[in-house]
Amino acid sequence: MAEQRVTRLMGADDPHFAGAAGLFDEYRQHYGANPAPGAVTTWLTELVLSGRARIYVAGVPEAHGICSVAVVPAALTLRTVWLIRDLYVAPRARRQGAGRALLAAVAEEARAAGAHRVSLRTETSNTRAIELYARHGFEVLADVAVMERLL
Repeated sequence: MAEQRVTRLMGADDPHFAGAAGLFDEYRQHYGANPAPGAVTTWLTELVLSGRARIYVAGVPEAHGICSVAVVPAALTLRTVWLIRDLYVAPRARRQGAGRALLAAVAEEARAAGAHRVSLRTETSNTRAIELYARHGFEVLADVAVMERLL
């Protein structure tokens, strides 16, 4: 199994940007959204340029996996928490190390930046992802209620 190289997108002119945008659109369609390549490109450009999210791509030069991360304040520790919001590996590239490489790259960069922790959430039915996350040190938090309010 070849090692998956991971890079972080720094701008819309990044040579890996188009591949990442394509994977984000594929990811959205995987969960039932309609194809929207133009809207995804605009959204991704805004996230990267504003610094509101860090976007990682695995499988350089051909994008096999993507990961978006939000860095948020953690007042109790006076540090940050890195929230993995989206992690997707194309079906054609699964079980080849892209997910592992993305998780490792995010954890390494978070540690280097002094983050308190890396968190993520996934559906309880996504057992393969949960197994992958557990192998990388993530634990299910039984005493935390995940709540949201749609706007």
